[in-house]
Amino acid sequence: MSKALLRYTRLSPTKARLIAREIQGMNAELALATLEFTTNKAAKAIYKVLASAIANGNYDAQSVIVKSCRVDAGPVLRRMTPKARGRGAPIRKPTSHITVEVAQEENVVKKSNKSKDK
Repeated sequence: MSKALLRYTRLSPTKARLIAREIQGMNAELALATLEFTTNKAAKAIYKVLASAIANGNYDAQSVIVKSCRVDAGPVLRRMTPKARGRGAPIRKPTSHITVEVAQEENVVKKSNKSKDK
């Protein structure tokens, strides 16, 4: 099992989680193809993290599945925009931490079979 982490990326965690949920449990090669053709800012970032996790373990994308893909909230950058009568309104610029874990298919299948036997 290997993992990769991207921290403090300027993405909304809520929007990035929609993409992360799609690829959990997928074959890594299929997940990379899906992310490549998804028109979303989060998909591009998750694609790079997934490719990094595969490379970190010296795996081939065909023999690996995405064990978990998690998007956690990072710090929020707070800015102000001017409004009428000299007032200001807040602007929230959220950040995210993306974690992707991959494992070889044989390892995951054995663990799931053991849980079924019990």
